[in-house]
Amino acid sequence: MTKSLLKTQAFIDGTWQQSKTKKTFPVFNPANEQEVAQVSDCSAEDAKKAVEVAQAAFESWRQLNPKERAAYLKKWHTLIIEHVDALAEILTLEQGKPLAEAKGEILGGAAAVEWFAEEARRAYGDFIPAHKNDARILVTKEPVGVVGAITPWNFPSAMITRKVSPALAAGCTIILKPAEDTPLSALALAALAEQAGFPKGVFNVVPTSEAADIGNVLTSDLRVSKISFTGSTQVGRLLMKQCADQIKKVSLELGGNAPFIVTPSADLEQAVDGLMACKFRNAGQTCISANRIYVHESLFDTFAKAFMDKVKALKPGPGDTDGVDIGPLINKAGIEKVEKLVANALENGATALCGAEKASDLGDLFYKPTILTGVKDEMTLCCEEIFGPVAPLYMYTDTQEVIARANNTEYGLASYVFCNDNKEIWEFSDALDYGMVAVNEPFLATELAPFGGVKQSGIGREGSKYGLEEFMEIKYRLLGGL
Repeated sequence: MTKSLLKTQAFIDGTWQQSKTKKTFPVFNPANEQEVAQVSDCSAEDAKKAVEVAQAAFESWRQLNPKERAAYLKKWHTLIIEHVDALAEILTLEQGKPLAEAKGEILGGAAAVEWFAEEARRAYGDFIPAHKNDARILVTKEPVGVVGAITPWNFPSAMITRKVSPALAAGCTIILKPAEDTPLSALALAALAEQAGFPKGVFNVVPTSEAADIGNVLTSDLRVSKISFTGSTQVGRLLMKQCADQIKKVSLELGGNAPFIVTPSADLEQAVDGLMACKFRNAGQTCISANRIYVHESLFDTFAKAFMDKVKALKPGPGDTDGVDIGPLINKAGIEKVEKLVANALENGATALCGAEKASDLGDLFYKPTILTGVKDEMTLCCEEIFGPVAPLYMYTDTQEVIARANNTEYGLASYVFCNDNKEIWEFSDALDYGMVAVNEPFLATELAPFGGVKQSGIGREGSKYGLEEFMEIKYRLLGGL
């Protein structure tokens, strides 16, 4: 079953195609750095072809009754669930996360498909009392048009369904450029979309090693009405600049620097378990991972000891090995960044309670789960996304101080508070300058809620009714002489 979904060609206009240049690029398993496949390396010419067919398919797709579009999505959802094990194997093969995590990602992504299949029929408009007796004001929502979607490698399946599903539900057609490190999950989802009978040109996938070339086409072509991007803030800024000349609609889900605050009233065991889930999922390679862990001075030592005991019990290893908790980092650049951040902290006075080195016996891309204490706000890892299994612990003394420190960043994606004082819960959730605040919970992502950030963590939301609205425009009709 896995082999039948392991596609290596681009999916354009409902057919599997080699790149116009006939070039390919390799995909590697990060656990052993062995080549998994050679994938079609799409060029700007391929991207232009994808735009052409997506535009051609748009008019007929948008004219379908929402219930008809929903039927395609429901069939896609059913097929994803039926093939969850095969999809998880492909995901682990190219991304490295443990199979149990990979399966969880597939199921979470499938839930988004199901949700937006249902939401397709709920793009409600408004009937507004008019300013004249012989007039009526009608407001409707219409699909924005052709969408260019660019997705990251850390969640190579869920990030796709969170963009493709609402776009298609709204009546848009889409061109997807998956991350170079993890295109196989995208192509497997396209294979299931093909089985679901999606009309030609509605959903297109253009894998490439030349992301800038494809990005330039999607941002410059007038036929593309919207860009939806998940990735680094640096690339998000560039894409936004490229879209500016056309005033192209954009959604950007960018970097994070999530604070994780443990107050004196917190349930210690609950907070430790929450941090384990929030910090070490996907080896810390998520935009909503706890990046700065603030623990009140009154329980700092007790918390650090309890946390360390659990971290030392984590088992790193290849994702397809039973009992493994943490897989490898995605590539050499990823592990070099983590090594540099940890070295900088240690050189400037931090102490490692555990880890702080590569797990070289497992392979070049494995890093031991790490806890650092004595960390200062001016250290580099306080200002940057760590994107690795490194947990820096910071001590704080009072509520206003920790809120100010938590907000002292250009980012504003996710934040976490573990607290059982009702007054403080509201104080923290009101004062934290983040698009998302989780209280006594380590998991924020759900198809039911609007996922996204403020400040330089992005624009727009994914999930919930707000995620559908990102792919629609409002039309106002004034009907006079009635």
